Amino acid sequence: MNLIERLEKEILVGDGAMGTLLYEQGIDQCFEELNLSAPEKVAHIHQAYIDAGATVIQTNTYAANRLKLEKYGLAQSVKEINQAGVQIASALANEDIYVLGTVGGIRRYSTEEWTLAEIKSAFFEQMNELLKEGVDGLLLETFYDFEEALMATQLARKLTDQALIVNVSIGEVGVMQGGITLDRVYEQLIEAGANVVGLNCRMGPFHMLKSIETLTISEQAYLAVYPNASLPDFRDGRYYYQSNSDYFAEMGRAFIEQGVRLIGGCCGTTPAQIQAFAAIAKSYQPVARIGVKTKEIPVSIRKEEPPARETLPDIVQKRSSIIVELDPPKKLSIEKFLTGAKALTDAGVDAVTLADNSLASPRVDNMALGSLMKERYQARPLVHVTCRDRNLIGLQSHLMGLHALGIHDLLAITGDPTKIGDFPGATSVYDMTSFQLITMIKQLNEGISFSGKDLGQKANFSVGAAFNPNVRHLDKAVARMEKKIDSGADYFMTQPIYNEQQIIELASLTSHITQPIYIGIMPLTGFRNAEFLHNEVPGIKLTDSIRETMKSCDGDKEKSTREGINIAKNLIDAATEYFNGIYLITPFLRYEMTIELTNYIKEKSFVKGI
Repeated sequence: MNLIERLEKEILVGDGAMGTLLYEQGIDQCFEELNLSAPEKVAHIHQAYIDAGATVIQTNTYAANRLKLEKYGLAQSVKEINQAGVQIASALANEDIYVLGTVGGIRRYSTEEWTLAEIKSAFFEQMNELLKEGVDGLLLETFYDFEEALMATQLARKLTDQALIVNVSIGEVGVMQGGITLDRVYEQLIEAGANVVGLNCRMGPFHMLKSIETLTISEQAYLAVYPNASLPDFRDGRYYYQSNSDYFAEMGRAFIEQGVRLIGGCCGTTPAQIQAFAAIAKSYQPVARIGVKTKEIPVSIRKEEPPARETLPDIVQKRSSIIVELDPPKKLSIEKFLTGAKALTDAGVDAVTLADNSLASPRVDNMALGSLMKERYQARPLVHVTCRDRNLIGLQSHLMGLHALGIHDLLAITGDPTKIGDFPGATSVYDMTSFQLITMIKQLNEGISFSGKDLGQKANFSVGAAFNPNVRHLDKAVARMEKKIDSGADYFMTQPIYNEQQIIELASLTSHITQPIYIGIMPLTGFRNAEFLHNEVPGIKLTDSIRETMKSCDGDKEKSTREGINIAKNLIDAATEYFNGIYLITPFLRYEMTIELTNYIKEKSFVKGI
């Protein structure tokens, strides 16, 4: 009797977490590699779950695809690891125990370092190896991204007619990332060929039950749940889960009453929780249909629309536009900064842009300074947001705070790594790339959080992206720009340019791009400043002639300042022939230099009638 035939007649019990039990043994490495180096440890855990009453066990192959194995130097061991995983589990199985080949989801967001085609190829390779070893079916689990889950399901169904179980992971009750309802997930995965559709990971039993209860459709395929043991606790550098087998027995009964046919455990679960599930499963007959809700459940919630406003892309597409960067101070005194922000606003710049701990050195928080500028001087702050300093929770919280303060103009950047800064012991977070951050900010504009939760109203962010033209192959940099446009970038701000020919080349290579580009201009303050920028700052290169010019006035502060401004004016002349947007970068809070350049640009624009 195959797995699906047996599910028609009874409730089956899956196993629990593999990684949790290995982690408790002090093992902190690639768990899948243990199929080769320590198969007895893996077999011991399989046997513990079988002894607890599990009738469906899964192979220790969750991340055994070449994309995930690559970081351990094991990309060439996909075949061996998956084969061993099946062999270890199959050696313990009998006619009453089924072995599922496990394939884990790879991406958490729709924009990852791997394309969907690359992920599909990796899945194809792994699934083939699992199926060749004779598993009783495939378990696709922990899919955060619905597009990936659907692709994997369709691929698996083409490769086999055996049992196919697909478990997704959701961030909010009844809703998958991106606002996709569980009803829609269920229907489309069934249509794609899944025999069993369910939930695993991310949530404990309580929220999984509430999610199952949101289903309003009749049963067409069987339901599965693999909850986490609890919310994790973090103590002394390790994660701990509550041991709650009596609670699991109670929740297992509730799952079965909602029509669940396959019930197991995910993170933090142990043989104790599986034994509790098994005891309950023996005393219940499967429910034939999911209980359909009688009350009306709204399909969508109308979110409050943000008020209309003129964005920077709107401005720069109509006329000459100037934004000026004024770096937040490294010390607690902010008076000089605020004086500069007021002077720039009075000079008529369209926005004052504030870096986010540039060069990985701590500065006064740019959100606080932006709020003060806005409140005191009615200035328009353009706030940089980096991926370096905040995890996903911190990033979303920061963005929600900016929204609450009415700060809507952002520049999404990856951020300089901490090792180039001056703060010992600091670590880089990088939960996201700048591409992903842009996409997620645009998701907030749809009223949906990073995890897919409804935010009740839409944000109204205009998202700029960084562009570095100071590279050997400018065409490749433009291709990267196009990728950021695909992610949702509204406009671009370049690194400082010190070569007029480079501006002309950039105009030619970006002539097909409709998103506005602000050309970065930063006046030099002296020879040492020029040499530092050229030799030590990533993404900035000066021409030999500019370096020679600044060297000729070394030691004369006034002359150096004049030459720095003259060089910037020549670059502005070249830039304004092709671009409406100029991005002035204020060196060392010397805002009088950027005010002079602002006035110069405005005079040019007046003469040209822009």
